[in-house]
Amino acid sequence: MHLYEEMGVRCLERLRGMFSFALWDGKNRRLFCARDRLGVKPFFYSFKGGDFVFASGVAPMLLAPGIGRGIDLQALDLYLTYQYIPSPRSIFEDIRKLPPAHYLVFEKGTVAVTRYWEVNPERAAGMTYGEGRERLRELLTEATKLRLISDVPLGAFLSGGIDSSIVVALMSSLSDSPVKTFSIGFEDQSYNELPFARMLAARYGTEHHEFIVKPRAVDLLPKLVRHYGEPFADSSALPTYYVAEMSRRHVTVALNGDAGDELFAGYSRYLAYGLAAAVAKIPTARFQSRVWERLLRGSRRGSPLGRAARFFRSLSLDGRDRYLDYVVYFGDDRRRGLYGEAMRQLSMRHPAPEYLGRFFDECRSDNELSRLLFVDLHSYLPEDLLVKVDIATMANSLEARSPFLDHRLVEFAATLPAAWKLKHFRSKHILKDTFADLLPREILGRGKMGFGVPIGEWFRGELAGYLRDILLDGRSLSRGYFEPGRVRELVAEHQEGRIDHGYRLWALLVLELWHREFIDAAPARQGAL
Repeated sequence: MHLYEEMGVRCLERLRGMFSFALWDGKNRRLFCARDRLGVKPFFYSFKGGDFVFASGVAPMLLAPGIGRGIDLQALDLYLTYQYIPSPRSIFEDIRKLPPAHYLVFEKGTVAVTRYWEVNPERAAGMTYGEGRERLRELLTEATKLRLISDVPLGAFLSGGIDSSIVVALMSSLSDSPVKTFSIGFEDQSYNELPFARMLAARYGTEHHEFIVKPRAVDLLPKLVRHYGEPFADSSALPTYYVAEMSRRHVTVALNGDAGDELFAGYSRYLAYGLAAAVAKIPTARFQSRVWERLLRGSRRGSPLGRAARFFRSLSLDGRDRYLDYVVYFGDDRRRGLYGEAMRQLSMRHPAPEYLGRFFDECRSDNELSRLLFVDLHSYLPEDLLVKVDIATMANSLEARSPFLDHRLVEFAATLPAAWKLKHFRSKHILKDTFADLLPREILGRGKMGFGVPIGEWFRGELAGYLRDILLDGRSLSRGYFEPGRVRELVAEHQEGRIDHGYRLWALLVLELWHREFIDAAPARQGAL
Protein backbone atom coordinates (compact mmCIF):
# COMPACT_ATOMS: atom_id res chain seq x y z
CA MET A 1 0.00 0.00 0.00
CA HIS A 2 2.88 2.35 0.70
CA LEU A 3 4.26 1.64 -2.76
CA TYR A 4 0.91 2.78 -4.15
CA GLU A 5 1.15 5.95 -2.05
CA GLU A 6 4.55 6.61 -3.59
CA MET A 7 3.88 5.63 -7.22
CA GLY A 8 0.15 5.34 -7.79
CA VAL A 9 -0.80 2.77 -10.44
CA ARG A 10 2.84 2.64 -11.53
CA CYS A 11 3.50 0.61 -8.38
CA LEU A 12 2.80 -2.43 -10.57
CA GLU A 13 6.15 -1.90 -12.28
CA ARG A 14 7.87 -2.82 -9.02
CA LEU A 15 5.88 -5.95 -8.22
CA ARG A 16 7.27 -9.38 -9.04
CA GLY A 17 5.35 -12.63 -8.93
CA MET A 18 1.68 -13.56 -8.82
CA PHE A 19 -1.05 -11.36 -7.45
CA SER A 20 -4.63 -10.21 -7.76
CA PHE A 21 -5.85 -7.39 -5.55
CA ALA A 22 -8.17 -4.45 -5.02
CA LEU A 23 -6.99 -1.38 -3.12
CA TRP A 24 -9.33 1.37 -1.91
CA ASP A 25 -7.86 4.89 -2.18
CA GLY A 26 -10.08 6.76 0.30
CA LYS A 27 -8.44 10.12 -0.32
CA ASN A 28 -9.19 10.06 -4.05
CA ARG A 29 -12.34 7.92 -3.80
CA ARG A 30 -10.82 5.41 -6.19
CA LEU A 31 -10.80 1.60 -6.31
CA PHE A 32 -7.59 0.30 -7.88
CA CYS A 33 -7.63 -3.37 -8.98
CA ALA A 34 -4.89 -5.34 -10.71
CA ARG A 35 -3.92 -8.80 -11.90
CA ASP A 36 -0.39 -10.18 -12.34
CA ARG A 37 1.43 -10.04 -15.65
CA LEU A 38 1.01 -13.68 -16.70
CA GLY A 39 -2.46 -14.22 -15.22
CA VAL A 40 -1.67 -16.71 -12.46
CA LYS A 41 -4.32 -15.28 -10.12
CA PRO A 42 -7.94 -14.58 -11.18
CA PHE A 43 -10.06 -11.43 -10.87
CA PHE A 44 -13.80 -11.42 -11.67
CA TYR A 45 -15.93 -8.29 -11.65
CA SER A 46 -19.30 -6.87 -12.61
CA PHE A 47 -20.35 -3.29 -13.26
CA LYS A 48 -24.08 -3.00 -13.53
CA GLY A 49 -26.53 -0.29 -12.51
CA GLY A 50 -23.76 1.78 -10.98
CA ASP A 51 -22.63 -1.04 -8.67
CA PHE A 52 -19.14 -2.49 -8.93
CA VAL A 53 -18.70 -6.03 -7.56
CA PHE A 54 -15.52 -8.10 -7.57
CA ALA A 55 -14.24 -11.46 -6.31
CA SER A 56 -11.64 -14.15 -7.02
CA GLY A 57 -14.26 -16.59 -8.29
CA VAL A 58 -17.64 -16.86 -9.99
CA ALA A 59 -19.62 -18.44 -7.13
CA PRO A 60 -19.35 -15.52 -4.67
CA MET A 61 -20.18 -13.08 -7.45
CA LEU A 62 -23.54 -14.79 -7.90
CA LEU A 63 -24.49 -13.92 -4.32
CA ALA A 64 -24.42 -10.19 -5.05
CA PRO A 65 -27.84 -8.56 -5.62
CA GLY A 66 -28.57 -7.73 -9.24
CA ILE A 67 -26.14 -10.18 -10.84
CA GLY A 68 -28.12 -12.54 -13.03
CA ARG A 69 -27.38 -15.99 -14.35
CA GLY A 70 -28.00 -15.25 -18.01
CA ILE A 71 -25.55 -17.24 -20.12
CA ASP A 72 -23.20 -15.52 -22.55
CA LEU A 73 -23.72 -17.64 -25.66
CA GLN A 74 -20.61 -16.27 -27.33
CA ALA A 75 -18.61 -17.44 -24.30
CA LEU A 76 -20.24 -20.85 -24.69
CA ASP A 77 -19.13 -20.99 -28.31
CA LEU A 78 -15.58 -20.11 -27.28
CA TYR A 79 -15.68 -22.81 -24.61
CA LEU A 80 -16.56 -25.55 -27.07
CA THR A 81 -13.90 -24.31 -29.47
CA TYR A 82 -10.96 -24.08 -27.05
CA GLN A 83 -12.19 -25.96 -23.90
CA TYR A 84 -11.95 -22.77 -21.83
CA ILE A 85 -13.59 -19.33 -21.73
CA PRO A 86 -11.00 -16.61 -22.34
CA SER A 87 -10.98 -13.24 -20.62
CA PRO A 88 -12.57 -10.76 -20.58
CA ARG A 89 -15.65 -12.96 -21.01
CA SER A 90 -17.15 -15.35 -18.50
CA ILE A 91 -19.97 -17.83 -18.90
CA PHE A 92 -22.35 -15.25 -17.37
CA GLU A 93 -23.40 -12.11 -19.22
CA ASP A 94 -23.14 -9.97 -16.08
CA ILE A 95 -19.63 -11.09 -15.06
CA ARG A 96 -16.30 -10.29 -16.65
CA LYS A 97 -12.66 -11.21 -16.01
CA LEU A 98 -9.83 -8.74 -15.74
CA PRO A 99 -7.26 -9.92 -18.33
CA PRO A 100 -3.67 -10.71 -17.32
CA ALA A 101 -1.27 -7.73 -17.16
CA HIS A 102 -4.17 -5.27 -16.78
CA TYR A 103 -5.36 -3.00 -14.02
CA LEU A 104 -8.80 -1.53 -13.46
CA VAL A 105 -9.77 1.80 -11.89
CA PHE A 106 -13.30 2.42 -10.64
CA GLU A 107 -14.00 6.05 -9.77
CA LYS A 108 -16.72 8.63 -10.34
CA GLY A 109 -19.09 5.93 -11.51
CA THR A 110 -16.91 4.70 -14.37
CA VAL A 111 -14.68 1.68 -14.98
CA ALA A 112 -11.44 1.93 -16.97
CA VAL A 113 -9.29 -1.11 -17.83
CA THR A 114 -5.65 -0.58 -18.90
CA ARG A 115 -2.79 -2.87 -19.92
CA TYR A 116 0.37 -2.17 -17.89
CA TRP A 117 2.82 -4.78 -19.26
CA GLU A 118 3.46 -6.65 -22.47
CA VAL A 119 6.09 -8.96 -23.83
CA ASN A 120 6.74 -9.22 -27.55
CA PRO A 121 9.48 -11.16 -29.41
CA GLU A 122 12.47 -8.88 -29.97
CA ARG A 123 15.96 -10.17 -30.77
CA ALA A 124 18.63 -9.29 -28.20
CA ALA A 125 21.41 -7.59 -30.14
CA GLY A 126 24.87 -9.12 -29.98
CA MET A 127 24.15 -12.02 -27.63
CA THR A 128 26.00 -15.26 -28.37
CA TYR A 129 24.47 -18.69 -27.78
CA GLY A 130 26.85 -19.27 -24.89
CA GLU A 131 25.89 -15.96 -23.28
CA GLY A 132 22.22 -16.85 -23.74
CA ARG A 133 22.69 -20.15 -21.91
CA GLU A 134 24.57 -18.47 -19.09
CA ARG A 135 21.91 -15.81 -18.61
CA LEU A 136 19.09 -18.38 -18.84
CA ARG A 137 20.65 -20.48 -16.10
CA GLU A 138 21.17 -17.45 -13.92
CA LEU A 139 17.58 -16.22 -14.32
CA LEU A 140 15.85 -19.58 -13.77
CA THR A 141 18.05 -20.38 -10.77
CA GLU A 142 17.22 -17.01 -9.24
CA ALA A 143 13.51 -17.42 -9.98
CA THR A 144 13.55 -20.82 -8.28
CA LYS A 145 15.49 -19.55 -5.29
CA LEU A 146 13.03 -16.71 -4.74
CA ARG A 147 10.14 -19.18 -4.75
CA LEU A 148 11.78 -21.28 -2.05
CA ILE A 149 11.27 -18.50 0.49
CA SER A 150 8.61 -19.94 2.78
CA ASP A 151 7.67 -20.31 6.44
CA VAL A 152 5.72 -23.51 5.68
CA PRO A 153 6.61 -26.97 4.24
CA LEU A 154 7.45 -26.86 0.54
CA GLY A 155 7.67 -29.40 -2.30
CA ALA A 156 7.25 -29.77 -6.07
CA PHE A 157 5.04 -31.35 -8.72
CA LEU A 158 7.20 -33.74 -10.74
CA SER A 159 5.81 -35.02 -14.03
CA GLY A 160 9.06 -36.48 -15.34
CA GLY A 161 9.16 -33.96 -18.17
CA ILE A 162 11.94 -31.47 -18.87
CA ASP A 163 10.50 -28.44 -17.08
CA SER A 164 9.46 -29.92 -13.74
CA SER A 165 12.66 -31.99 -13.69
CA ILE A 166 14.78 -28.86 -14.06
CA VAL A 167 12.85 -27.13 -11.27
CA VAL A 168 13.31 -30.12 -8.92
CA ALA A 169 17.01 -30.33 -9.82
CA LEU A 170 17.48 -26.64 -9.02
CA MET A 171 15.47 -26.96 -5.81
CA SER A 172 17.70 -29.84 -4.73
CA SER A 173 20.84 -27.79 -5.33
CA LEU A 174 19.40 -24.89 -3.33
CA SER A 175 17.94 -26.89 -0.44
CA ASP A 176 19.64 -28.36 2.63
CA SER A 177 17.15 -31.21 2.93
CA PRO A 178 15.56 -33.64 0.42
CA VAL A 179 12.88 -32.09 -1.77
CA LYS A 180 9.39 -33.56 -1.43
CA THR A 181 8.11 -34.52 -4.92
CA PHE A 182 4.63 -35.55 -6.07
CA SER A 183 3.66 -37.39 -9.26
CA ILE A 184 0.50 -38.69 -10.92
CA GLY A 185 0.23 -41.70 -13.20
CA PHE A 186 -2.28 -43.85 -15.11
CA GLU A 187 -2.71 -47.60 -15.59
CA ASP A 188 -2.67 -46.96 -19.37
CA GLN A 189 1.08 -46.83 -20.04
CA SER A 190 0.69 -44.56 -23.09
CA TYR A 191 -0.34 -41.83 -20.63
CA ASN A 192 1.94 -42.82 -17.74
CA GLU A 193 5.05 -40.73 -16.99
CA LEU A 194 5.82 -42.20 -13.58
CA PRO A 195 8.98 -44.10 -14.67
CA PHE A 196 10.62 -40.81 -15.69
CA ALA A 197 9.52 -39.07 -12.50
CA ARG A 198 10.99 -41.92 -10.43
CA MET A 199 14.25 -41.66 -12.35
CA LEU A 200 14.64 -37.97 -11.51
CA ALA A 201 13.51 -38.51 -7.92
CA ALA A 202 16.11 -41.25 -7.47
CA ARG A 203 18.90 -39.09 -8.91
CA TYR A 204 18.26 -36.33 -6.40
CA GLY A 205 17.13 -38.47 -3.48
CA THR A 206 13.78 -36.72 -3.16
CA GLU A 207 11.05 -37.77 -0.77
CA HIS A 208 8.83 -39.07 -3.56
CA HIS A 209 5.05 -39.69 -3.55
CA GLU A 210 2.82 -41.13 -6.32
CA PHE A 211 -0.86 -41.58 -7.09
CA ILE A 212 -2.56 -43.61 -9.87
CA VAL A 213 -5.66 -42.00 -11.40
CA LYS A 214 -8.39 -44.51 -12.36
CA PRO A 215 -11.73 -44.12 -14.18
CA ARG A 216 -13.60 -43.75 -10.89
CA ALA A 217 -11.88 -40.38 -10.68
CA VAL A 218 -14.88 -39.08 -12.63
CA ASP A 219 -16.73 -39.15 -9.28
CA LEU A 220 -14.74 -36.02 -8.52
CA LEU A 221 -16.13 -34.18 -11.54
CA PRO A 222 -19.17 -32.52 -9.88
CA LYS A 223 -16.88 -31.21 -7.14
CA LEU A 224 -14.47 -29.81 -9.73
CA VAL A 225 -17.35 -28.14 -11.57
CA ARG A 226 -18.30 -26.31 -8.36
CA HIS A 227 -14.73 -25.17 -7.77
CA TYR A 228 -14.15 -23.91 -11.31
CA GLY A 229 -17.44 -22.00 -11.45
CA GLU A 230 -17.40 -21.96 -15.25
CA PRO A 231 -17.40 -24.78 -17.79
CA PHE A 232 -13.76 -25.89 -18.05
CA ALA A 233 -13.01 -28.89 -20.25
CA ASP A 234 -9.30 -29.50 -19.82
CA SER A 235 -9.50 -33.11 -18.62
CA SER A 236 -6.10 -32.86 -16.96
CA ALA A 237 -7.89 -30.87 -14.25
CA LEU A 238 -8.63 -34.32 -12.76
CA PRO A 239 -5.02 -35.45 -12.21
CA THR A 240 -4.02 -31.89 -11.30
CA TYR A 241 -6.57 -31.90 -8.50
CA TYR A 242 -5.32 -35.27 -7.27
CA VAL A 243 -1.66 -34.26 -7.27
CA ALA A 244 -2.60 -31.07 -5.38
CA GLU A 245 -4.65 -33.06 -2.86
CA MET A 246 -1.80 -35.54 -2.33
CA SER A 247 0.78 -32.75 -2.02
CA ARG A 248 -1.26 -30.87 0.58
CA ARG A 249 -1.02 -33.81 2.97
CA HIS A 250 2.72 -33.13 3.17
CA VAL A 251 3.40 -29.50 2.16
CA THR A 252 1.70 -26.11 1.93
CA VAL A 253 3.60 -24.77 -1.10
CA ALA A 254 4.48 -26.64 -4.32
CA LEU A 255 6.65 -25.49 -7.23
CA ASN A 256 5.91 -26.60 -10.80
CA GLY A 257 7.26 -26.35 -14.35
CA ASP A 258 4.38 -24.44 -15.94
CA ALA A 259 5.24 -22.19 -18.95
CA GLY A 260 8.39 -24.00 -20.06
CA ASP A 261 6.62 -25.20 -23.22
CA GLU A 262 5.31 -21.75 -24.15
CA LEU A 263 8.67 -20.05 -23.56
CA PHE A 264 10.95 -22.60 -25.21
CA ALA A 265 8.80 -24.33 -27.86
CA GLY A 266 8.01 -27.59 -26.12
CA TYR A 267 4.78 -28.61 -27.85
CA SER A 268 4.90 -30.99 -30.82
CA ARG A 269 2.48 -28.74 -32.70
CA TYR A 270 5.25 -26.15 -33.16
CA LEU A 271 7.34 -28.70 -35.03
CA ALA A 272 4.28 -29.96 -36.94
CA TYR A 273 3.39 -26.43 -38.02
CA GLY A 274 6.82 -25.77 -39.51
CA LEU A 275 6.99 -29.19 -41.13
CA ALA A 276 3.52 -28.77 -42.65
CA ALA A 277 4.49 -25.39 -44.09
CA ALA A 278 7.46 -27.02 -45.85
CA VAL A 279 5.59 -30.12 -47.06
CA ALA A 280 2.64 -28.07 -48.33
CA LYS A 281 4.94 -26.50 -50.93
CA ILE A 282 5.27 -29.86 -52.71
CA PRO A 283 2.84 -29.71 -55.69
CA THR A 284 1.01 -32.98 -55.00
CA ALA A 285 1.10 -32.74 -51.20
CA ARG A 286 -2.30 -31.14 -50.69
CA PHE A 287 -4.09 -33.70 -52.84
CA GLN A 288 -2.37 -36.64 -51.16
CA SER A 289 -3.01 -35.13 -47.72
CA ARG A 290 -6.77 -35.32 -48.24
CA VAL A 291 -6.51 -39.05 -48.96
CA TRP A 292 -4.42 -39.77 -45.85
CA GLU A 293 -6.57 -37.54 -43.66
CA ARG A 294 -9.69 -39.51 -44.65
CA LEU A 295 -7.95 -42.83 -43.94
CA LEU A 296 -6.85 -41.69 -40.47
CA ARG A 297 -10.00 -39.74 -39.58
CA GLY A 298 -11.40 -40.69 -36.20
CA SER A 299 -8.06 -41.59 -34.60
CA ARG A 300 -7.64 -40.65 -30.96
CA ARG A 301 -6.51 -37.06 -30.46
CA GLY A 302 -2.98 -37.06 -29.09
CA SER A 303 -2.19 -40.57 -30.34
CA PRO A 304 0.42 -41.04 -33.13
CA LEU A 305 -2.34 -41.72 -35.68
CA GLY A 306 -4.40 -38.82 -34.36
CA ARG A 307 -1.42 -36.48 -34.74
CA ALA A 308 -0.81 -37.80 -38.24
CA ALA A 309 -4.43 -37.17 -39.23
CA ARG A 310 -4.25 -33.64 -37.91
CA PHE A 311 -0.96 -33.06 -39.71
CA PHE A 312 -2.30 -34.21 -43.08
CA ARG A 313 -5.47 -32.14 -42.63
CA SER A 314 -3.40 -29.05 -41.87
CA LEU A 315 -1.54 -29.29 -45.20
CA SER A 316 -4.58 -27.86 -46.95
CA LEU A 317 -4.61 -24.83 -44.63
CA ASP A 318 -2.44 -21.74 -44.43
CA GLY A 319 -0.94 -19.62 -41.65
CA ARG A 320 -3.14 -19.04 -38.65
CA ASP A 321 -5.83 -21.40 -39.94
CA ARG A 322 -3.30 -24.23 -39.79
CA TYR A 323 -2.46 -23.44 -36.18
CA LEU A 324 -6.09 -23.06 -35.22
CA ASP A 325 -6.70 -26.56 -36.53
CA TYR A 326 -4.03 -27.83 -34.15
CA VAL A 327 -5.50 -26.23 -31.03
CA VAL A 328 -9.29 -26.30 -31.41
CA TYR A 329 -11.38 -29.19 -30.09
CA PHE A 330 -14.65 -28.51 -31.89
CA GLY A 331 -13.87 -27.00 -35.28
CA ASP A 332 -16.36 -24.67 -36.98
CA ASP A 333 -18.04 -27.41 -39.03
CA ARG A 334 -18.41 -29.79 -36.09
CA ARG A 335 -19.80 -27.09 -33.80
CA ARG A 336 -22.27 -25.75 -36.33
CA GLY A 337 -23.41 -29.26 -37.15
CA LEU A 338 -24.01 -29.84 -33.45
CA TYR A 339 -25.69 -26.51 -32.65
CA GLY A 340 -29.32 -25.63 -32.64
CA GLU A 341 -30.36 -22.72 -34.87
CA ALA A 342 -29.71 -19.88 -32.37
CA MET A 343 -26.21 -21.07 -31.51
CA ARG A 344 -25.43 -21.75 -35.18
CA GLN A 345 -26.35 -18.20 -36.18
CA LEU A 346 -24.36 -16.69 -33.31
CA SER A 347 -21.24 -18.70 -34.18
CA MET A 348 -21.43 -17.37 -37.73
CA ARG A 349 -21.84 -13.75 -36.61
CA HIS A 350 -18.98 -13.98 -34.10
CA PRO A 351 -16.46 -16.56 -35.36
CA ALA A 352 -14.57 -18.11 -32.43
CA PRO A 353 -11.24 -18.18 -34.35
CA GLU A 354 -11.15 -14.37 -34.19
CA TYR A 355 -10.10 -14.71 -30.55
CA LEU A 356 -6.74 -16.27 -31.40
CA GLY A 357 -6.47 -14.28 -34.61
CA ARG A 358 -6.03 -11.02 -32.73
CA PHE A 359 -2.89 -12.34 -31.01
CA PHE A 360 -1.40 -13.20 -34.39
CA ASP A 361 -2.08 -9.59 -35.38
CA GLU A 362 -0.58 -8.15 -32.18
CA CYS A 363 2.69 -10.06 -32.44
CA ARG A 364 5.45 -7.89 -33.88
CA SER A 365 7.72 -10.74 -35.00
CA ASP A 366 7.90 -12.01 -38.57
CA ASN A 367 9.20 -15.38 -37.37
CA GLU A 368 6.46 -18.02 -37.49
CA LEU A 369 7.57 -19.91 -34.38
CA SER A 370 7.86 -16.71 -32.36
CA ARG A 371 4.32 -15.84 -33.39
CA LEU A 372 3.00 -19.21 -32.24
CA LEU A 373 4.76 -18.88 -28.88
CA PHE A 374 3.32 -15.39 -28.51
CA VAL A 375 -0.19 -16.67 -29.21
CA ASP A 376 0.05 -19.47 -26.65
CA LEU A 377 1.63 -17.20 -24.04
CA HIS A 378 -1.40 -14.91 -24.29
CA SER A 379 -4.14 -17.52 -24.66
CA TYR A 380 -3.62 -21.18 -23.78
CA LEU A 381 -1.20 -20.53 -20.91
CA PRO A 382 -3.19 -17.97 -18.86
CA GLU A 383 -6.70 -19.02 -19.83
CA ASP A 384 -6.30 -22.80 -19.54
CA LEU A 385 -3.14 -24.06 -17.84
CA LEU A 386 -2.86 -21.44 -15.12
CA VAL A 387 -6.60 -21.52 -14.38
CA LYS A 388 -6.41 -25.29 -14.04
CA VAL A 389 -3.53 -25.23 -11.57
CA ASP A 390 -4.78 -22.25 -9.54
CA ILE A 391 -8.24 -23.75 -8.98
CA ALA A 392 -6.95 -27.25 -8.23
CA THR A 393 -4.38 -26.00 -5.72
CA MET A 394 -6.56 -23.38 -4.04
CA ALA A 395 -9.34 -25.98 -3.64
CA ASN A 396 -6.84 -27.95 -1.55
CA SER A 397 -5.39 -24.94 0.34
CA LEU A 398 -2.10 -25.42 -1.50
CA GLU A 399 -0.06 -22.57 -2.98
CA ALA A 400 1.48 -23.26 -6.41
CA ARG A 401 4.58 -21.35 -7.51
CA SER A 402 5.99 -21.33 -11.03
CA PRO A 403 9.64 -20.29 -11.57
CA PHE A 404 9.22 -20.24 -15.36
CA LEU A 405 6.53 -17.56 -14.94
CA ASP A 406 8.93 -15.05 -13.42
CA HIS A 407 8.36 -12.06 -15.67
CA ARG A 408 12.08 -11.30 -15.97
CA LEU A 409 12.67 -14.78 -17.34
CA VAL A 410 9.66 -14.43 -19.67
CA GLU A 411 10.99 -11.12 -21.01
CA PHE A 412 14.43 -12.66 -21.57
CA ALA A 413 13.06 -15.75 -23.32
CA ALA A 414 11.23 -13.49 -25.77
CA THR A 415 14.57 -12.01 -26.89
CA LEU A 416 16.08 -15.37 -27.80
CA PRO A 417 16.12 -16.36 -31.50
CA ALA A 418 13.50 -18.94 -32.39
CA ALA A 419 16.24 -21.18 -33.83
CA TRP A 420 17.71 -21.53 -30.34
CA LYS A 421 14.40 -22.95 -29.08
CA LEU A 422 13.53 -25.38 -31.88
CA LYS A 423 16.57 -26.65 -33.76
CA HIS A 424 16.91 -29.69 -36.06
CA PHE A 425 13.61 -31.12 -34.78
CA ARG A 426 14.80 -30.73 -31.18
CA SER A 427 12.36 -28.82 -28.99
CA LYS A 428 13.56 -26.67 -26.06
CA HIS A 429 17.05 -26.76 -27.55
CA ILE A 430 18.65 -24.02 -25.46
CA LEU A 431 16.81 -25.07 -22.30
CA LYS A 432 18.06 -28.66 -22.64
CA ASP A 433 21.60 -27.54 -23.43
CA THR A 434 21.63 -25.16 -20.48
CA PHE A 435 20.58 -27.76 -17.92
CA ALA A 436 21.92 -30.96 -19.55
CA ASP A 437 24.28 -31.53 -16.61
CA LEU A 438 21.33 -31.74 -14.20
CA LEU A 439 19.13 -34.25 -16.03
CA PRO A 440 19.38 -37.96 -16.94
CA ARG A 441 19.87 -38.63 -20.64
CA GLU A 442 16.59 -40.55 -20.76
CA ILE A 443 14.67 -37.44 -19.74
CA LEU A 444 16.67 -35.12 -22.00
CA GLY A 445 15.98 -37.32 -25.02
CA ARG A 446 12.33 -38.19 -24.43
CA GLY A 447 9.48 -36.71 -26.41
CA LYS A 448 6.66 -34.57 -25.09
CA MET A 449 3.88 -36.66 -23.54
CA GLY A 450 1.69 -34.04 -21.92
CA PHE A 451 -0.64 -34.45 -18.97
CA GLY A 452 -3.44 -36.17 -20.84
CA VAL A 453 -6.19 -38.39 -19.50
CA PRO A 454 -7.42 -41.56 -21.30
CA ILE A 455 -11.00 -40.32 -21.39
CA GLY A 456 -11.62 -41.78 -24.85
CA GLU A 457 -10.92 -45.26 -23.51
CA TRP A 458 -12.86 -44.56 -20.31
CA PHE A 459 -15.96 -43.49 -22.31
CA ARG A 460 -15.88 -46.79 -24.22
CA GLY A 461 -15.24 -48.81 -21.09
CA GLU A 462 -16.05 -48.21 -17.43
CA LEU A 463 -17.64 -44.81 -18.00
CA ALA A 464 -19.71 -45.66 -21.10
CA GLY A 465 -22.96 -45.93 -19.13
CA TYR A 466 -22.21 -42.84 -17.06
CA LEU A 467 -21.67 -40.78 -20.23
CA ARG A 468 -24.95 -41.93 -21.78
CA ASP A 469 -26.88 -41.36 -18.55
CA ILE A 470 -25.78 -37.71 -18.41
CA LEU A 471 -25.60 -36.60 -22.05
CA LEU A 472 -28.62 -38.51 -23.36
CA ASP A 473 -30.84 -37.59 -20.42
CA GLY A 474 -33.95 -35.59 -21.28
CA ARG A 475 -32.74 -32.55 -19.35
CA SER A 476 -29.47 -32.48 -21.26
CA LEU A 477 -31.04 -32.91 -24.69
CA SER A 478 -33.66 -30.20 -24.07
CA ARG A 479 -31.23 -27.32 -23.26
CA GLY A 480 -31.66 -25.90 -26.74
CA TYR A 481 -27.96 -25.40 -27.47
CA PHE A 482 -27.56 -28.59 -29.49
CA GLU A 483 -29.45 -30.77 -31.92
CA PRO A 484 -30.42 -33.86 -29.84
CA GLY A 485 -29.92 -36.22 -32.73
CA ARG A 486 -26.38 -35.01 -33.29
CA VAL A 487 -25.49 -35.50 -29.61
CA ARG A 488 -26.73 -39.08 -29.85
CA GLU A 489 -24.62 -39.57 -33.00
CA LEU A 490 -21.47 -38.29 -31.27
CA VAL A 491 -21.93 -40.73 -28.40
CA ALA A 492 -22.66 -43.63 -30.76
CA GLU A 493 -19.75 -42.85 -33.11
CA HIS A 494 -17.38 -42.79 -30.17
CA GLN A 495 -18.61 -45.82 -28.28
CA GLU A 496 -18.81 -47.92 -31.45
CA GLY A 497 -15.19 -47.02 -32.21
CA ARG A 498 -15.87 -45.20 -35.50
CA ILE A 499 -14.52 -41.75 -34.49
CA ASP A 500 -12.73 -40.72 -31.32
CA HIS A 501 -14.79 -37.91 -29.80
CA GLY A 502 -13.37 -38.37 -26.30
CA TYR A 503 -12.36 -34.75 -25.67
CA ARG A 504 -15.48 -33.36 -27.34
CA LEU A 505 -17.74 -35.56 -25.24
CA TRP A 506 -15.83 -34.51 -22.14
CA ALA A 507 -16.57 -30.87 -22.98
CA LEU A 508 -20.27 -31.63 -23.37
CA LEU A 509 -20.30 -33.66 -20.15
CA VAL A 510 -18.66 -30.87 -18.15
CA LEU A 511 -21.07 -28.31 -19.62
CA GLU A 512 -24.09 -30.38 -18.61
CA LEU A 513 -22.81 -30.96 -15.07
CA TRP A 514 -22.06 -27.25 -14.78
CA HIS A 515 -25.57 -26.42 -15.96
CA ARG A 516 -27.10 -28.65 -13.31
CA GLU A 517 -24.95 -27.12 -10.59
CA PHE A 518 -25.15 -23.41 -11.42
CA ILE A 519 -28.41 -23.04 -13.33
CA ASP A 520 -30.82 -25.87 -12.44
CA ALA A 521 -29.86 -25.96 -8.74
CA ALA A 522 -29.31 -22.21 -8.35
CA PRO A 523 -32.05 -21.53 -5.75
CA ALA A 524 -31.02 -24.51 -3.64
CA ARG A 525 -27.36 -23.56 -3.79
CA GLN A 526 -27.85 -19.89 -3.06
CA GLY A 527 -27.58 -20.24 0.69
CA ALA A 528 -24.73 -22.75 0.59
CA LEU A 529 -22.26 -20.88 -1.60
